[in-house]
Amino acid sequence: MSRRVLVLGGTAEARELASRLAAEGVEVTTSLAGRTHHPRLPDGDVRTGGFGGVDGLAAALDDVDVLVDATHPFAARMTEHAAGAAARTGTPWVVLRRPGWTAGPGDRWTRVPSLEDAAASIAPGARVLLATGRQGVGAFVDVDAWFLVRAIETPDVLPERAELLLARGPFALEDERALLDGHRITVVVAKDSGGATEAKLVAARERSIPVILVDRPALPAGVDVVASVDDIVDRIVPDGVSRG
Repeated sequence: MSRRVLVLGGTAEARELASRLAAEGVEVTTSLAGRTHHPRLPDGDVRTGGFGGVDGLAAALDDVDVLVDATHPFAARMTEHAAGAAARTGTPWVVLRRPGWTAGPGDRWTRVPSLEDAAASIAPGARVLLATGRQGVGAFVDVDAWFLVRAIETPDVLPERAELLLARGPFALEDERALLDGHRITVVVAKDSGGATEAKLVAARERSIPVILVDRPALPAGVDVVASVDDIVDRIVPDGVSRG
């Protein structure tokens, strides 16, 4: 009998995982929060919208053999709900999380624990590339700086002095160089999404531009974290259960 896997998605890794599992004959459903209006859809079945908290997710796990949390590293509430629902139902579950970024020679990174701390770290009069996503912009509305706000969709609010750039990555290094130069950016603000080092960070390093990097929220205690899609597939496909 085919295994049934629920993937909490929204990342490139989630789409790759769904494709790999579907190709192996696994019954895979990817859940998308619905915060992006035109998301890139994965293979297999797709459901959109929240579950209604831990209770709703636990109910959805009645016919699920394995739960994979492949949400964005900053989707802390969804991960907390996954932990609670898996514990309540006894469903095997695992978190698929790409490694965070590590500063290298020439990087001028300042790590902060929150968006609010990032906002407080911006010097007055700075010219900021703000690449924290649509939902993080509100923390910067009162900062005395000019912002180039880059997001996939229009934020609910913008700082008083801001230009909005709607774009979806990944972005080429040459384009990021031109962006920083053309807008005379003096500081980059980003979340530690992890994975391959993004071009904006390389371009900032080349120009000795400081980067304010927001650290990821902590994972629940005892979580089984896996860094690659290959490892998840190896766990699920041979025997249909997460070996943990």
